[in-house]
Amino acid sequence: MALKAVFFDVGETLVDEERWWRVLAERSALQPHVVWAALGVTIERGEEHDELWSHLGIDRPTGWWDDLAYELEDLYADAIPCLEAVRSRGLRVGVIGNQTKALERWARESALPADVISSSASLGVRKPDPRFFERVVELAECAPEEIAYVGDRVDNDVLPALAAGLVAVHLRRGPWGRLQKSPVSALSIDSLDELPDALASLR
Repeated sequence: MALKAVFFDVGETLVDEERWWRVLAERSALQPHVVWAALGVTIERGEEHDELWSHLGIDRPTGWWDDLAYELEDLYADAIPCLEAVRSRGLRVGVIGNQTKALERWARESALPADVISSSASLGVRKPDPRFFERVVELAECAPEEIAYVGDRVDNDVLPALAAGLVAVHLRRGPWGRLQKSPVSALSIDSLDELPDALASLR
């Protein structure tokens, strides 16, 4: 069956989160490498990134954490060209990940070239919950096997997308993307520049 839609995760897929983590560390009165070390522990243990606060022995920040947004400069250089290239091939493009409402608002205000923009905050369900991918299918308005989901995390993006019957694309960048091994049943790429041709092979 031909591919009709491509949906993208946000953090470390479209957005380089290094500056975001630096700001988070600064506002928490911590050195960035201390926060990144705790993040590495959560990845190794298969935990969500919020668990890093317990590893650091401090409470999860409230208030400003949920309002902390990305900037246009945080987008990877290949993000916009990839969205445009995929869309130009007649595919429905979506941007949806485990994000706060502030980050969803940023994506909308940034006028990303996408047909659908949403977030786990709006949907009321987070990856890897199967219901998240059920909503992706609804938003894509086509069958699961006609949808590709692109993300950096094997645990949150790739495996649950495969379980939902979607085409899963593992983008090997960012901390999770580099540390987690690509499943043989998923497409694997190192850059979004590779995505249009990788998807063309499926059509």
